[in-house]
Amino acid sequence: MSFSAACNIASRSEEETISCGRRLAGRLRGGELVSLTGDLGTGKTVFVRGLAAGLGIDPREVTSPSFSLVQRYAGRLTLVHVDLYRLGSADELREESIDELRRPDSVVAVEWAERLGSSPAADAIRVLIRDEGEERRAIQIDWPEVLDN
Repeated sequence: MSFSAACNIASRSEEETISCGRRLAGRLRGGELVSLTGDLGTGKTVFVRGLAAGLGIDPREVTSPSFSLVQRYAGRLTLVHVDLYRLGSADELREESIDELRRPDSVVAVEWAERLGSSPAADAIRVLIRDEGEERRAIQIDWPEVLDN
């Protein structure tokens, strides 16, 4: 599948990170998998709050689902928020189970997707967040060409 680097953002605040997620959500149609990677504390959950806002969900409702693994939020599309931080090994969660969460009326956002032990699905939207010091973040989003339409 061909990818186009769609968004390279220098975020200077949580609000700007939320705005980036909100803009991405405006392009989503349902059935997408958003793979989020970055070190602890870089803003993956903050980005997911932006996705929520763009889907008509109150972003204040979105919390890190580390202890429950999966949270669902109803909006224009259902946001399925998965956090694999506490996953001990890839064996604890089959990659197929992530695929089983994908539905035409939902968006699945997976934090710590690298813990699945393999690369994300070929059609996943890849979000990499890097800490640039203080509150600055570098956000890179790569998505399949199909979203360019």
